[in-house]
Amino acid sequence: MSMLTPPGMGGKYRITGDKYPRMRRGRSRTRIVLAVVASVAAVGLIGWGSFQLVDVFTGGDKATAADAGSAHCKAKPSASASPAQAAKKLPAPGGITVNVLNATPRGGLAKKTADELKKRGFKIGEVGNATKEYDKKVKGTGILLGATSATDAALPVLGTQLAGAELKADAREKPAEVDLIIGDTFKELSPRPDADKSLAALTHPKPAPAKSRC
Repeated sequence: MSMLTPPGMGGKYRITGDKYPRMRRGRSRTRIVLAVVASVAAVGLIGWGSFQLVDVFTGGDKATAADAGSAHCKAKPSASASPAQAAKKLPAPGGITVNVLNATPRGGLAKKTADELKKRGFKIGEVGNATKEYDKKVKGTGILLGATSATDAALPVLGTQLAGAELKADAREKPAEVDLIIGDTFKELSPRPDADKSLAALTHPKPAPAKSRC
C-alpha cells in the first residue's frame, strides 16, 4: 500500500497525480428521521400556539358579548296596566245602582231580574217598564245604558251579569247609576258562577306576557 493511500481505503483507491477522491461522511438515517419528527412537532406547536392566541384575543370578547347579550335579553314587563291599577278603575257591584226596565211584553221580568241582581251585590234603583224610546224596540238580550264615563267603569261591571248585552251611553251625569233594559231574547241573567268568573277576570286581569328584547 502506498503511503499516499488514505487510511481506510484498503488500497482500493490510489492517488496519482494531483487529484484524489473527496471524502464525505454518510448521514445517519436516524438523524434524518429525528429531524423530520422535530420539524413536524415544531409545525404542530406553532399551529396550536396560533390557535390559542386567536382564542385568547377573540374568544374572550365573544364570551363577554354573549354574557352582555344575555343580560340585556332579560324579559321586560309589559307596559300594560297592572291588575291593581285595573281594579281601581272599576267600581264594585255595591257601588253601582241599577235601574231594571222591561222593554218586552212579558210581565214580571224586571222585578225578577232586580231581585237576582240584588243578591249578587248590586244596588237596585227603579224597577218597571222601559221608556217609550226603548219599549218593545230592544231585539237582543238587553241594553246597558249609562253616562259616557260609565262605559269603562260601571257598565262593564254590570255587563258581566248579562252576556250579549249592548253597552250604550247617554247624557246623564251620574256614572254610578245605570239602566238594564231587558230585550226580546232575554231569558235570565248569566249563571252566577259564570258571572263571578267574568267579574273576577275584569277586575283582576292577568298581567300581559313579558316581552323579550332578544
